[in-house]
Amino acid sequence: MDDETFRLRVSEMAEFISNYLSTVKERRVFPDVEPGYLKSLLPVQAPTTSETLESIMKDVENKILPGMTHWQHPSFHAYFPAGNSYPSILASLLSDGLGCVGFSWAASPAMTELETVMVDWLGRMMGLPNELLPYTKGCTGGGVLQGSASECTLVCMLAARTKALQKLRKVYPHKDDYDLLPKLVAYFSEEAHSSVEKAANIAFVKRRKLPTDKHYAFRGKTLRKAMEQDEKSGLVPFFVCGTIGTTSSCACDNLDELGETCSANGRDVWFHVDGAYGGNALICPEFRYLLRGFQYVTSFNVNPNKWLQVNFDCSVMWVRDKNALIDALTVNPAYLQHDNDDRVIDYRNWTISLSRRFRALKLWFVIRMYGVEGLQQFVRSHVRLAQLFETLVRQDPLFEIVGDVVFGLVCFRVKGQDKLTEALLKRINTSGEAHMISTRLDDKFVIRFAVCHPQATEDHITQSWNIIRHHAYHTSFPKDGAVEKLLQN
Repeated sequence: MDDETFRLRVSEMAEFISNYLSTVKERRVFPDVEPGYLKSLLPVQAPTTSETLESIMKDVENKILPGMTHWQHPSFHAYFPAGNSYPSILASLLSDGLGCVGFSWAASPAMTELETVMVDWLGRMMGLPNELLPYTKGCTGGGVLQGSASECTLVCMLAARTKALQKLRKVYPHKDDYDLLPKLVAYFSEEAHSSVEKAANIAFVKRRKLPTDKHYAFRGKTLRKAMEQDEKSGLVPFFVCGTIGTTSSCACDNLDELGETCSANGRDVWFHVDGAYGGNALICPEFRYLLRGFQYVTSFNVNPNKWLQVNFDCSVMWVRDKNALIDALTVNPAYLQHDNDDRVIDYRNWTISLSRRFRALKLWFVIRMYGVEGLQQFVRSHVRLAQLFETLVRQDPLFEIVGDVVFGLVCFRVKGQDKLTEALLKRINTSGEAHMISTRLDDKFVIRFAVCHPQATEDHITQSWNIIRHHAYHTSFPKDGAVEKLLQN
C-alpha cells in the first residue's frame, strides 16, 4: 500500500466507522451466534497471496460484525461504558501513524513529557491532593498511564510488597524473601474488583476478602478487626484496596476510615484506591466529597476509557511516592540507559511492560476538544439518566432497586425468588434488543443497568425500560404467587 492508496483507504475507513456508529442501533445489540461460529466461516489456512481491502471489509460486515456484542449500541447497558469518541479515535490513528515505542525519555521525549503533563492535568481537574501530582515542589508524587486498572492494582501491590519485605529484612536479617513472603497480607472487600484478588495471586501473598456494610461499602471497623487478628498471629498487613464505585453496585468505600486504619498504631500499610469507573466523577465538584480520606491514600487510579470519552486502553494512576514504585520495577540493562537517566522519567520503570504506546495523545485530544466543562456535562448526563431509570423502576410494583444510585449504574430485580430475575435477564439478552448482565448482592440475583451510550438520551432510557417491561410482563416466569398476582393487575 503506497501513500496515495493509504490516504484513500483512511478516508474509506473513516466513512465505514462513521456509518457503523450512526446505524449500530439497527443491529442486534447481543449476537445470535454459537461458540466456534467463526472457525467454520474462515479458511483453514492463511492466504498465500495478497487480498484486497474490499474483500476483507466484506468479511468484516458478513462474518465479524454479526458476532460482535455492540458496546456502542443505545441499548447496551452491560458492564460499564466503553469510552469512544472521534477525537480519541483520531489520536489513536496518529499514535499508530507515528509508530513510537516510548519505553524511556530518550526513546521519545515528547511522548514521555506529554504523559506527565496529562497526568497533572487530569489530577488537577479532579482536585487530587498536590502530593500525588508530578509537578508539586518538594514532593515525590507522580503518575503514569497504564493499560488497565488491573495493571494499576498489580504494580502498586508489587511496590507495596517490595517495601514491606525491605522492612522485614531488617527485623529478620538472616531470612530471605521466600521465608518472609508468607507473612504479608493484603485486604480488600468482597465487592472489590476481581483484579485485586488476581493481583494477590500473582504477588503470591495472603489475602483477606472482607464483608461490607448494608450499602456494600468497605468500612474501617471491619478492616481493623481483621488486621488485629492477623497481627496477633504474627502476620504483617501490607496492602489495602478501597474502591470508589464498585463493579457490582457502584458502592463507595469509606476511605477516611480505611486510611486511618492503615496508619493507626504505627502501621505503614500501602492504601490503594481503585476508582476505575466512579473516580472519573471527581471532575465534577459535586462529587469531591469522595476525596474525604485522600490524605491517607498511597496510590489511586481511574480509567478515562470508561467514562471520559477516551477509547481503550487508558488508565491513569497516581502514586504518593514514585520511588517506591520505581524501586520495585526497575531493571536497568546497558542498552536502555541514556545520558539523561538522572534528570527525567523513564516510564518503563513504572509499568510491567517495557514497550509503551503513545496513550497520552488520546487524553490530550479529548480534553482539549471537549474541554473540562464538556466532560463534566457528559458525566452529569449519565448520572441524571440513571436517576431517571431508577424512578421508572421504583414506579413499577413488580421490581425493586438494590443498593444506592450514585453514578450511572442502577441495580434492580424482580421481587421474589432469584429464578424470576434470572428468567427475565435471559429473555432480554436472547432477544438481542438490549444487553445487561447480572451480579449478586446480599446473595440475591440482581440485574445491572449501566448508562453507556456516548449520546444517551431520555428516549434511549425509556426505550430500554419498555423492552424490560415487555419481557417482564410476557415472560413465562416460574410459578410464584406474588408475581402472578402483580402480573394479573
